[in-house]
Amino acid sequence: MRLGQPPQQQYMQPPPPVPPLPPEPRARRFGDIPIKAVYLVGAIVGTVVAVLLVFVVFRGDVPTNQQPGEQIVRVAPVPSVSATPTVSTSPTPTETPIVLPPVPDSKKYATLSGTASSVTGTITDKNSGISYPRLASPWKAKSFPPFSIAQRIGKVAIPHTVIASAMYPGESPEKKPSSNADYREIATQAARWTIRTQYPEGAELDEWTASQKIPVGKGWTLGYKVTYTFGGKEQEAQAMVTVIEVGKTKPAMLMASIPETNKTRWRDLNTLVQQVRPL
Repeated sequence: MRLGQPPQQQYMQPPPPVPPLPPEPRARRFGDIPIKAVYLVGAIVGTVVAVLLVFVVFRGDVPTNQQPGEQIVRVAPVPSVSATPTVSTSPTPTETPIVLPPVPDSKKYATLSGTASSVTGTITDKNSGISYPRLASPWKAKSFPPFSIAQRIGKVAIPHTVIASAMYPGESPEKKPSSNADYREIATQAARWTIRTQYPEGAELDEWTASQKIPVGKGWTLGYKVTYTFGGKEQEAQAMVTVIEVGKTKPAMLMASIPETNKTRWRDLNTLVQQVRPL
């Protein structure tokens, strides 16, 4: 640079161009959703609806463990998870205690009068863990709380004509029963419970018609005659109760009562006693 000459102006390189800002995101519309996602959501919703429909349609079915050739009864379940009768075997303070005659240590179930109904299949009560015969008409399977399953003749009214199963209605024993005497005592308490719940007030257990071990497994059966007044007339019923060990501290129970108005069906009690089984 020469003296007296103005300095030459230095120019800087221009800055690089700034890239444009991305466009603002716009709301996603239904048409922008991939068709696979739509199908996936539709399949999930359809599956849920189908499951709900199956539950609604079949919620009245009794769980069964069906064997080949079995005909299984389906009835409305009791409104209880355990299907255990909510009535205690002990009387309330306002109820008169029921006095029973001494229970025989052993007494074979005699063949009762009447004609045995045909056996049309097997009732499998998975709630209680037992199975027993399904009987032909006029027996019909109907809902009968607090039992798991019931076969009935006629109206739901005292005195009942009923065959029903559930867990033993009393409190669970402190320890699991082991001897025949243990199960006989539990069966006695179950019989007392039936007198209080299945017959008119004032009914009495007059006679034990049977006291015997069950044919398969651990448990005990009691047969008995009940007398009561109904419609101003003294009548009687034949009844039985069986308690069965089913792998729990509390046993299962099968009970049946047939008033004399249906005494032609008394022989059905023999069928039940001979064929009740633990699962």
